[in-house]
Amino acid sequence: MRVAMYYNNRDIRLEEMPVPEIGPGEILMRVYASGVCGSDLMEWYRMPKAPIVLGHEVAGEVVRTGEGVEKFKPGDRVIATHHVPCNTCYYCLRGNHSACRTLRMTHFDPGGFSEYIRIPAINVDRGVLRLPDEVSYDEASFVEPLGCVVRGQRLAGLQMTDCVLVMGSGITGILHIQLARARGAGRIIASDISGFRLKAASDFGADHAVDAGGDVASYVRGVNEGRLADMVIVCTGAKSAIEDSFNLVEPGGTILFFAPSGPDAELKIPYNEFWWSGIKTVSSYAASPSDLAVALELIRAGRVNVGGMVTHRLDLSETQEGFRMVEEARDSIKVIIRPHG
Repeated sequence: MRVAMYYNNRDIRLEEMPVPEIGPGEILMRVYASGVCGSDLMEWYRMPKAPIVLGHEVAGEVVRTGEGVEKFKPGDRVIATHHVPCNTCYYCLRGNHSACRTLRMTHFDPGGFSEYIRIPAINVDRGVLRLPDEVSYDEASFVEPLGCVVRGQRLAGLQMTDCVLVMGSGITGILHIQLARARGAGRIIASDISGFRLKAASDFGADHAVDAGGDVASYVRGVNEGRLADMVIVCTGAKSAIEDSFNLVEPGGTILFFAPSGPDAELKIPYNEFWWSGIKTVSSYAASPSDLAVALELIRAGRVNVGGMVTHRLDLSETQEGFRMVEEARDSIKVIIRPHG
């Protein structure tokens, strides 16, 4: 089968690998849609593991099932998640599934940028969902990233009527905008340095869009009755944006840190101001199985428009071009690789 083998962000090669053999409890899935995630481009994290086949936002069709698989059969349309929790450890029982050691060790074989993947038994058990007929493969590839957004806003406690500032208007920022709108946020403000993405943020539900290079605090106060945001959602790993978030939230408000930064990033926080103001901070990574189920239903019901976010659909042989588009962030929102056309 064909795979897109990652060596670095500018060296992704179309190569051949054997179709994976499956064992008891496992599934072989034909991949029809695999989204390019911003985390796929984190060279500091990916290159030590290279060469590697990446891709974890996948949807496809079951083509073969292993002994003992009863919930699925060949021909089923499904999404599969690469990271799944054990559901029984200290962290899972406290509802903190993303801290589960099992979740951080589970993965596909090889990865979503390939024609077929083997889904291990533990993923089949708690990380595969059957698709409703009305959800396309492209739309289904958003279940994993939207599930992460669902978890983030759940943990942060977004409330109806909140003024929400979303910093960074790429795919996760726009998903946050749409989910905040669906949850009844009162006013949604988007920021970014890209005019293309600011327009997309407005198209997908932001009430206001502001250039992140300007005086964002004054802008927010100007459109929010003199107040800063009740919740700031940081969807960029830029150190300047992370530090600025503390100056953009109202006393008693919440900052949700949703994006990683570089491995050596260190922050300077005005501690006394932070302490006196009662600002709450939350970080969120990955999603629990229940968050993924909620995400699929949001997509099925049309509460979150993910199909309209797809700007580019590329063949597996064009994966390198897809990475370039995501890295340059000029005219793309969501790039999807289609290994089978």
